[in-house]
Amino acid sequence: MPSVIWSEMGTEAQHNDVVLLARNLSKSYRSGKMDLEVLRGVGLQIFRGETVAITGASGVGKSTLLHILGTLDRPTSGDLEIQSVDVLNLGEEELAGFRNRHIGFVFQFHNLLPEFTALENVMMPGLIADESASALGEEAGFLLDRVGLGARLHHRPGEMSGGECQRVAVARALIRKPQVVLADEPSGNLDDRASRSLHELIRELAAEEQETFIVMTHDREFAASLDRTGHIEAGVLHLN
Repeated sequence: MPSVIWSEMGTEAQHNDVVLLARNLSKSYRSGKMDLEVLRGVGLQIFRGETVAITGASGVGKSTLLHILGTLDRPTSGDLEIQSVDVLNLGEEELAGFRNRHIGFVFQFHNLLPEFTALENVMMPGLIADESASALGEEAGFLLDRVGLGARLHHRPGEMSGGECQRVAVARALIRKPQVVLADEPSGNLDDRASRSLHELIRELAAEEQETFIVMTHDREFAASLDRTGHIEAGVLHLN
């Protein structure tokens, strides 16, 4: 992976492979008469094809950070660029379109639509964006084959295991060729065997397809197998 090319967080990155750049992200919530500070001065620089794990105890702000990086929530202060776009200055409608095109999500629970097949679930982000159904079907079939589910295209979530459903969720996250995939405890609801299989898939996709993953996880063994590991404590991100 490319080395970090600045000496201090806040120096402008001048690297074509920088996918995500965050500076001094903070998030506070009002609790009674007090402000509860969940994140304090978080900085990140993520490169294309990199896998980054962020660990920390429950309630320290991992999911809050993921929601901000994924533009599902806004920070109290700070800056965020994805593919050199200042996403925090986009209007809500424009931001929703940007998110659907450039960011993929994998959550702890797969959130597949139960009435649709694996193929249809993977196609859904593209269908929402009015892309060609035939082209999407071809790409979705390719992705499902890539994640080891080529024989399960027409199975619904209720007909698949939890591990298989998470692989469908990974394929769905990739259908629009996003710049970054954000995963929140993606194996937290799986048994050990399915977890190992999913972890291996994420590493393979990063290495072979140059996909970029930021993963929030409690699994320290998995975290240690990724390119870089960060830890959130008292709202501060410590990233190697």
